[in-house]
Amino acid sequence: MEEKKAYSFFCNAECEFFPCHKTNDLENFNCLFCYCPLYALGENCGGNFTYTENGVKDCSNCMIPHKRGTGYDYIIKHFSAVMELAKKK
Repeated sequence: MEEKKAYSFFCNAECEFFPCHKTNDLENFNCLFCYCPLYALGENCGGNFTYTENGVKDCSNCMIPHKRGTGYDYIIKHFSAVMELAKKK
């Protein structure tokens, strides 16, 4: 059984952009990672994304950071790759 982590879920239903992605499960929509920290990983983020004609990454079909329970764990598991990008060279 997964340990409940209160810090891993936040829902801001009052936000003017809520929900920012199409979903049928508003009660479990996690806003904690409003802007996905894995965006900077480009093609290596593991999410359901596409690229626009201009080459901009479009994550509007990705729900990874917004899933209660699994989203937080996925982000934390892959955050070391973001830290590598930010290291001083």
